[in-house]
Amino acid sequence: MFRRRHRADADQDPGDEELDETGQSPALRAGGGPWDAAEPHPARERVDLGSLRVPVGPFHEIQLVLAEQHGAWVTVRQGDSELQVQAFAAARGSALWDEVRAEIAAEVRAAGGRSQELPGWFGTELAAEVPAEAGRPASGSRLVRFAGVDGPRWFLRGLFTGPAARGGEPAALLEEVLRDIVVVRGDHPVPPRDLLELRLPPEAQQALDEQPAQEQNRFATELHPFQRGPEFTETR
Repeated sequence: MFRRRHRADADQDPGDEELDETGQSPALRAGGGPWDAAEPHPARERVDLGSLRVPVGPFHEIQLVLAEQHGAWVTVRQGDSELQVQAFAAARGSALWDEVRAEIAAEVRAAGGRSQELPGWFGTELAAEVPAEAGRPASGSRLVRFAGVDGPRWFLRGLFTGPAARGGEPAALLEEVLRDIVVVRGDHPVPPRDLLELRLPPEAQQALDEQPAQEQNRFATELHPFQRGPEFTETR
């Protein structure tokens, strides 16, 4: 079991803490996001990407990535740093992060890398050194960092790359984005560990539909559906 901690107590013993029916400690859920759509959360401008409402800001770019073999995820980019976010279904009252973290560590070892659990803002995080090119340990290595949050019938996984993987100041903005995400689980049944649906905002989807077929088939289609806010890219 783990608990989500603020930086002020990141050097303390995490201890064990009981989860409520939503999958988190009531005390910790009162301390900040990510948020469930059904609970009170700060009002601010967020882009609606289906199961995720991602905060908009002047210093980061948001992309929706749709990959046939790997599902869909949201990428938030600031400079050379990136945060990749995916939302999964979970059973009520269950916690997946301990289990998922162990699986990621095993995958890292199998790929020729190494990992270490470290305390962070979101509780126990996993810092990993992985081959720069998948399947090629001789290609050098790069640092990545995984964070996980268990919510009411959902699980959120964040992957930090670039300078943000090391935490500290380079990660501050992207960590704030992750803390301010709102998860829309919905009432429909979804098997645990299945990805929750992500989709383009209606304005962006309409702009994409109106483009010529050859433009839609490009590797990356850049959309600018709002006068202010981030750039949306659908990557297939």
